Amino acid sequence: MKLNRFAKYAWFVVAYNILVILWGAFVRASGSGAGCGSHWPLCNGEVVPMNPSIERVIEFTHRGMSGIALLLVLGMLIWALRAYPWGLVRNGAIASAILMLIEALIGAALVLFGWVGMDKSTARVFSIGAHLINTFLLLAALTLTAWWASGGKGVALRARPLYTLAMSIGLLGLIVTGAAGALTALGDTLFPAASLAEGIAQDVNPAAHFLVQLRVVHPAIAVVVGTYLVLLTFFMRGGEGTMTHKLAFALRLLVIAQILAGVVNIFLLAPTWMQLLH
Repeated sequence: MKLNRFAKYAWFVVAYNILVILWGAFVRASGSGAGCGSHWPLCNGEVVPMNPSIERVIEFTHRGMSGIALLLVLGMLIWALRAYPWGLVRNGAIASAILMLIEALIGAALVLFGWVGMDKSTARVFSIGAHLINTFLLLAALTLTAWWASGGKGVALRARPLYTLAMSIGLLGLIVTGAAGALTALGDTLFPAASLAEGIAQDVNPAAHFLVQLRVVHPAIAVVVGTYLVLLTFFMRGGEGTMTHKLAFALRLLVIAQILAGVVNIFLLAPTWMQLLH
């Protein structure tokens, strides 16, 4: 398909936001979320931090990247409103802008309420889950906007109710898996293990923090949901050579790669680079 200027811009926004999300994961994995203190949008009371620590540099960089992401999405919204009639592209751009604003508000709340760094509060757990779910929805909205702008067609949901239900279950499973994974990663950061044996002992200890115990639950959920998605692709793959067939094959490969990455992550005791890859 031939991309117009807006479609190219939209795909760039998708790629840039993935980079921002990865850097945000690095902020959490490195324990740098409190690098700017409890100040927002200022960093430790300064517009530009002077003589910053490495944690402050990491957090300040994330804030700067997030600010640029917000401007890019707002620019995409304005462009879509000017260049497209009411329809899929406009709706996607509007949804992207709304979700981006929610993303910024959640990020601000994490800092202002101190749900960063080594904080182990229940409030942080819920906020991290909400943050991850909103991030998933944001990426979905951005990707769909770029897809529709590139000539991709919408899905006729009402015409195939059983397929719609099956896909909805799969999407819900992905969200649950991702949220559980985010909490598991938080547990790895707050309660690191020196060895695999120590990690297993922590996981099965009934007195352990529930974030530690969740490290057993997440892989189980991932395997169940991954198996469901792979089976789903065989029922919804479409004709040979069609876009649906190609995307179904790609999804199978991604599911397998994710499960393998999860296994490696466990055996390597969740190093930062592997968490980002996973």
